[in-house]
Order: sequence, then structure tokens, then C-alpha cells
Amino acid sequence: MRQDFKREVRLPGKIVKLSELKKIRNKWKKSGKKMVFTNGCFDLIHLGHIRYLEKAKSFGDYLVIGLNSDSSVKKIKGSNRPIVPEKDRAEILTALWFVDYVVLFKETTPRRLIRELKPDVLVKGADWTIDKIVGADMVLKAGGEVRQIPYVPARSTSEIIQRILKRYGNPKASS
Repeated sequence: MRQDFKREVRLPGKIVKLSELKKIRNKWKKSGKKMVFTNGCFDLIHLGHIRYLEKAKSFGDYLVIGLNSDSSVKKIKGSNRPIVPEKDRAEILTALWFVDYVVLFKETTPRRLIRELKPDVLVKGADWTIDKIVGADMVLKAGGEVRQIPYVPARSTSEIIQRILKRYGNPKASS
């Protein structure tokens, strides 16, 4: 009986391809719903990510995350990253109640996603200036808004990695 219950309440996938998300986005637009978009690597999910994403959701009806693929994370962060594979990062993000959809992208920036999805609200951390936020120009030109969320100090994946290496040693240093 328990398995039947699980089958009945299974939710549709929240990890989607861009083509599918564009169709969903059109439905939201027709019904007057506001889409919030943000992006990132979201490697080693931590409290800073949680607070950031929960706040981002508060700016609209639906929160969509553009998630950097493993290959794009390597280009941005270096060959030792990501720590957590893209499929795991995507699934972890979709487990959060305030995340509606996750779409992976291979480029180093989400410009194509923003151009295709035309979000009502684009969100980034306040450590980015508006002129440096990729896609801000497109969103503002289309009448949307760009929101910034304050950075949570001492809450970054890079800082967590550094603490782990300091506490448990750097295996590369001894080889």
C-alpha cells in the first residue's frame, strides 16, 4: 500500500530542459504569474544558498534556477570543481520547497537562458554590481526588474573547501 501512495503523489520533474521550460513560462505569462530567475554553480549547498534562494522566491510566483553544468563549473572555478556532480546538485536544489524548476546550461554565463525565458525578475547576490550582472540589460529593457540579495558572510563553497583543507590537511601539499 505504501508504494501505491508514493506513486499517486509523485510530483512531475522539476529538472527540465529549456524547451520544456519555455512552454511552462508561456503559461505563467498568460496567467499573469511572475517568474524569478537566478543562476549559479550551487556546489556544496550551504546556508548562504538556502537564504539566498528563499529570498529570491519572495520576489515572484515561480523560482527558476539556471544551474551551471559540470563542464561550465570547471571553466569558471577550475579543474578541481565542482565537488558535487550536476545531477546531484540539480536534485538537491529541487528538493527545496521554494525552488520550482532547475535548468542546466553548459555556457559559462546564463545569457542565452535569460534571453529565451525573459524572466520578470533577475536575482543575483549584492556582491555583483548591476552593470556586471549577465542579462540585466535584457531584463531591464523588457520592463523587468533586477534584484540584489545581500551576501551572507563566511558562507561560500570556496570558504567551506578552505576550512576543510585547513582542518584535515591538503593531500596535494604532501605529495
